Amino acid sequence: MSKSPLTLQMPALPDPVPVALSPTTTALLIFDVIEHISERQPVCRAKMLPAIVALLARARAAGVAVAYGTRAVNMATWLPEVAPAPGDIKVENQAQDRFYNTDLDAKLKAKGITTLILTGWKVSGSVTYTSVGATLRGYTVVVPIDTSLDATDYEIAIGQYQILNQNSANAANEPLKMNASTLSRTDLITFK
Repeated sequence: MSKSPLTLQMPALPDPVPVALSPTTTALLIFDVIEHISERQPVCRAKMLPAIVALLARARAAGVAVAYGTRAVNMATWLPEVAPAPGDIKVENQAQDRFYNTDLDAKLKAKGITTLILTGWKVSGSVTYTSVGATLRGYTVVVPIDTSLDATDYEIAIGQYQILNQNSANAANEPLKMNASTLSRTDLITFK
């Protein structure tokens, strides 16, 4: 008797939405855009990196705080296009949630940050788990879908679905729902 193959249905996701963010209360977080990951994951350099570079330039020009996080303790070589600048926040830990066992929350709150833009590798890992950690700590989260990818379309869909349906669910993707996560895209983000 042969078994029929398992077919998985991708969850339906709402379209990304436009958001206008205050530069003084927003921080851009960049996760794991580092050499050894981009060498193993070509999509990191080919698709994700250009979107992060452009968003980072606009964020820096607007005066947005920038933070970096990686699990690759002592072996992280950031890609030069997105390398940390003096004064940027940096955290290293072994957890997918960049808040776990770090001082990230204290550093962000000391700057008056209430909204986070989460970018980097990978949407079904660090970005998803940090979005949970962020909303549990009272932050409003924006995830630009062109700046956080994964190895497969399925992992991207699952990551985005989890981001919208975790903790303070925002399944309809209401723009900037308080203490929840919103899916956007870099061309839909403005700083005002």
